[in-house]
Amino acid sequence: MAALLASLVVPPAPAVAAPNCPGPAGGVAPAETPWALRRLDPASAWRITRGERVTVAVIDSGVSPTHPLLKGQVREGRDFNGLPSMQGRCDLAGHGTIVAGIIAGRDDTGAPYSGIAPAARILPVRVLPDTQRTNDPGLPLQIADAIRWSTDQDVQVINLSLVTVDHPELARAVDYALGKGVVVVAAAGNRQQEQQDLPAYPAAYPGVIAVAGVDREGGHVGSSVSGNYVDIAAPGLDIVGPAPGGQGYLAEPQGGTSFAAAYVSGAAALIRAARPDLTPEQVAYRLTRTADNPPEGHNPELGYGVVNPYRALTSLLGTRTDPPVGAMPPPGAAEDPLGWQRTVALWVAGAAAVLALALLAARPIVALGRRRKWRPGRRAETVDA
Repeated sequence: MAALLASLVVPPAPAVAAPNCPGPAGGVAPAETPWALRRLDPASAWRITRGERVTVAVIDSGVSPTHPLLKGQVREGRDFNGLPSMQGRCDLAGHGTIVAGIIAGRDDTGAPYSGIAPAARILPVRVLPDTQRTNDPGLPLQIADAIRWSTDQDVQVINLSLVTVDHPELARAVDYALGKGVVVVAAAGNRQQEQQDLPAYPAAYPGVIAVAGVDREGGHVGSSVSGNYVDIAAPGLDIVGPAPGGQGYLAEPQGGTSFAAAYVSGAAALIRAARPDLTPEQVAYRLTRTADNPPEGHNPELGYGVVNPYRALTSLLGTRTDPPVGAMPPPGAAEDPLGWQRTVALWVAGAAAVLALALLAARPIVALGRRRKWRPGRRAETVDA
């Protein structure tokens, strides 16, 4: 786990770890709102929804329910990796708890920190004992089992801030979740030194929203894997979030696509709360169509651009006749379910224009009537010479 932010000099609050779960305690809360929250500004979307009635499954290293940001937010889940009695609510690494805080951290703790969807709930599913890379051949099968189990627990979004190798069972599990109407968001993957960009799974599977990382300036984080399967981007550097061992906060200066995926999962939760009828394909379409596009519209580093929660909820996605190359999803993409609002707006504008013209035409008639005091006028008679 990365070192704490150097600027946090106040002694940390006493750790209150979950029973038999000695997770990292962390330090004090950040003194100001983290840059990622300032950049995405999720509060601008909360007038529409805060993520009510949505549950996000976090398939990760577990999620601790003890931190103030997550009290009352974490359901009983399941552990697929050695601690079944903890029901996924033990996080020895701290990774899953940060991810959960980014997605659904409360906004009423007094700290300048919240999740993207603070009214959403978290289903914790533990498949990772730590954050170390592993070649365990059983991991893809564990993740597949976790995806299937989570899908059957009435969740609307699954967050996968992890990567593994391709496996037929993992692909089938993703298809199962998508077929049940669950939005699947995954990290695009992080490069190691001297490593070439290789597809990361489950992010590279069709239908999964693959998320890359950006820095404070909106540029591509160098460690974030690039590829044509990348759909969208979100903050992935200089990350801070809740620690599992009490009331403290942990810092991740190196960041990673794990945390970028969490920001997009929070935005997906907002969309599902506002429009529960949308399919996973429609949610992905709305997220990518409303992202802050790169100049060329789409590229392998950022996908369609940086997620924009407010625009994702409020934009009226009409038809553009001259989109920049790559800016729009390919032909055949799902029709936007909120497009009808644009049609209604056009009809209302047209009716208003007709009414305005009628009022202008009636103005001279009204003036003439007033001069005559509304008495009928006489028709001029012609006289023959």
